Amino acid sequence: MKDTSNHDGRIAKMSFASVYPHYITKVEKKGRTKDELHQIIEWLTGYDEIKLQKLIEEKVDFEKFFQNAFLNPNANLITGVICGYRVEEIKNKLTQQVRYLDKLVDELAKGRKMDKILRGA
Repeated sequence: MKDTSNHDGRIAKMSFASVYPHYITKVEKKGRTKDELHQIIEWLTGYDEIKLQKLIEEKVDFEKFFQNAFLNPNANLITGVICGYRVEEIKNKLTQQVRYLDKLVDELAKGRKMDKILRGA
């Protein structure tokens, strides 16, 4: 398991709303859509468009964002390297969940097919 303790606290307190616009920019630059981004967020967390917008408006941190999420049972199928860490080896559960989301956004931006991103949903 990969030790991420040097930044676990910082990630937990980071506002989802502060990162969300970067997700949009990243996927749209590569020809993907905001709707596709919302689809992968909903797949991972269970948050529909209305709930997601509410969380953005409330400026919840990632800790609260994932605390209230219904993580997809297939989330553990998300593997690979993101930000220099293998997501499947991250010890801290919250950091791993945030990196799951980062990995899905990255895959979307790289043009991966939606059925592959959603791990057989």
